[in-house]
Amino acid sequence: QVQLVESGGGLVEPGGSLTLACAASGFTFRTHTMSWVRQAPGKGREWVSEINDAGGAAYYADSVKGRFIISRDNAKNMLYLEMNSLKPEDTAVYHCAKAKRTTVVAQTRDSFDPDEFPSWGPGTQVTVSY
Repeated sequence: QVQLVESGGGLVEPGGSLTLACAASGFTFRTHTMSWVRQAPGKGREWVSEINDAGGAAYYADSVKGRFIISRDNAKNMLYLEMNSLKPEDTAVYHCAKAKRTTVVAQTRDSFDPDEFPSWGPGTQVTVSY
């Protein structure tokens, strides 16, 4: 059974940094594209970033490009999101999501596709505020 558990969220001041982690189990992690998505209060899920199975290709939403870095450790079945220069508009619950099939190619997306990423964790809250 697929399990994704996020951690690392918290309260941080604008301009600060946080690194989120996602522990994956129940599937062959190293063969799947993985994504981070976020959901702010009263809004739909927003695609944030995506990384291919080997970790050599990463993609970002324009809103986070240059500030966030996605990475993975296939030996540890872990996905990460390093978030820098945080802004109040980054406040959201952040979820890691697993591609449905090994054939899903990592790419830039205009929106989160729940059909291609049907499995995600409960999320970790990130609040950016003074």
